[in-house]
Amino acid sequence: MKLPRKHFRLFKSLSTRFMSKIIVALDGFSSCGKSTTAKRVAAQLHYAFVDTGAMYRAVALYLHRHHIAITDLQAVEEALKHMVIGFEINPSRQASDTLLNGENVEQEIRKMYISELVSQVAAITIVRRAMVAQQQKMGKKKGLVMDGRDIGTVVFPDAEVKIFMTAQPHIRAQRRKLELLQKGEDLPLEEIVENLRMRDEIDSNRAEGPLKRAADAIDLDTSFRSMDEQVEFVLAQVERVQREKR
Repeated sequence: MKLPRKHFRLFKSLSTRFMSKIIVALDGFSSCGKSTTAKRVAAQLHYAFVDTGAMYRAVALYLHRHHIAITDLQAVEEALKHMVIGFEINPSRQASDTLLNGENVEQEIRKMYISELVSQVAAITIVRRAMVAQQQKMGKKKGLVMDGRDIGTVVFPDAEVKIFMTAQPHIRAQRRKLELLQKGEDLPLEEIVENLRMRDEIDSNRAEGPLKRAADAIDLDTSFRSMDEQVEFVLAQVERVQREKR
């Protein structure tokens, strides 16, 4: 008997609980749907989810609040010693919120002023090395879905599933505008387009852990795919790998 689609997805997700744990790495440009896709994939697989972008945003928020210039590397290095970044489940939205020294900063780190700063902060070598070390520690037991810019190339080059996500620039900007509107920020589309362009340039050209496609990554253009289709695409790659491991 053929299972209805929703029951098939449930059956497939439950069956993965009895398979060997792997690491799923989702890389790509901002506003391509990486984090939302990663959260839903992790939930289906009963895996942990880590939003690495949130970690860099938390660092950016700390530096901003303490008036630490990103060019003052000694001060940045000292500041890193005083940051404890973690995650906790928010029952109301069934997702993780970001904590900075025990404070829930999930809403604050998503604001535009942090978006304008985060790529510059993430390009600082000492910051990237500190965050990568934490991320690699999180993945030692596997059973992890992580999204970012350098997960499949630097953080987990041996990840069993690597996806590189892209989308057309104007679609990314429209998605970002909608996300900001939902949080009470109404910014001109032109400003958002410029912010994304700037972040792409910085992310792709930084010396430490630049944004680039891993040679063995599978491309996923999300321009005209629904979120369900994106999740199904990633789950299909996980299922393929699990079949090959049997």
